[in-house]
Amino acid sequence: MKEIKNGKIILPEGIVEKNLYFNEKICEKNIADEVIDAKNLYVSAGFINIHIHGYFGFDIMDNCTEVQKNLPKSGVTSFLPTTMTMPLEKIKKSLEEIKKSPNEGAKILGVNLEGPYISEKFKGAQSEKNIRKPNFFEIIDEYKDLIKIVTIAPEETDEEFFEECRKAGIIISIGHSAADYETAINAIKNLGAKHITHLFNAQSKLNQREPGIVGAALDSNAICEIICDNVHVHPMLQRLLWKVKPHDEIILITDSLSAAGLGDGIFSLGGQSVYVKKNIATLEDGTIAASVAGMNQVLKNFKNNVGCSIEEVVNLATKNPAVELGIFDRIGSLEIGKSADIVIFDEDFKIHRVFINGVEVNLQPI
Repeated sequence: MKEIKNGKIILPEGIVEKNLYFNEKICEKNIADEVIDAKNLYVSAGFINIHIHGYFGFDIMDNCTEVQKNLPKSGVTSFLPTTMTMPLEKIKKSLEEIKKSPNEGAKILGVNLEGPYISEKFKGAQSEKNIRKPNFFEIIDEYKDLIKIVTIAPEETDEEFFEECRKAGIIISIGHSAADYETAINAIKNLGAKHITHLFNAQSKLNQREPGIVGAALDSNAICEIICDNVHVHPMLQRLLWKVKPHDEIILITDSLSAAGLGDGIFSLGGQSVYVKKNIATLEDGTIAASVAGMNQVLKNFKNNVGCSIEEVVNLATKNPAVELGIFDRIGSLEIGKSADIVIFDEDFKIHRVFINGVEVNLQPI
């Protein structure tokens, strides 16, 4: 039994000053074998990243295990490794390797399949040559127990695909799409698409006569994930989202690539070269690619940009993704009976200590 004292314990409803007891799970007060002094730092449930392509020199498509080991440096204790638009055999190989990943570091909760079922017009940093028409049975059916989210362009997708995903319990996300408002809102209200992939990026924009996917997202109960690296989305639009959407419909993501945490250089994303300079990652043609932010930086940016409380921003990376994935009974808060996935951090969101299933992770400086 371990005990954390002198910490500001972040719960979904607010911050409390009490001692936290845990072994593999959060426990009732008991006699502890080890007492941990939090030194008046914040103590929260581990962060959950549902959209990430790589971290600290490693790409999900090539080496998910090393990403897994390094993610706790940014406070992430659970995640959805996210695939790219690549040849089917490469995607399947990556899915097989993810299935076999050892239980080391951050927990794998499943997979986020971002592509190949997207629009060429809004491909973003995805490879156009590997884009395909949505077909549930060529990849997803075989891995339906592993895949938790799939991104689609609804204008390219028939109703059978939506139906098969719903039956399999897979979250359908609209993204990398040129759909107009009517198509997007129909997909949300009638076809079961309840999620938006990186809102504001790689999708039809908000216009006074053509509201697009952004308009549909703001005008519905779709869950909106957002990249808050201050490169992909202007702080003003982050504030707009905070004002317009119910706060339980917002999830913070990094959408990071292998360069995250490493500074400037040349890296790889989905088989394409990415050039990083001053925290901006671009393809050779100048297209902005994935982010280089860690989850702790994303939380710091969003809190500073919108002026929310620390418990409010933490909910966007703990409770909200856990609720959407249907696992809030197990993770996502420091309530008794849940996994002891714990992050201790300061006001600047610097990560000091991380515990996964009650076991402390050895953090190396980023």
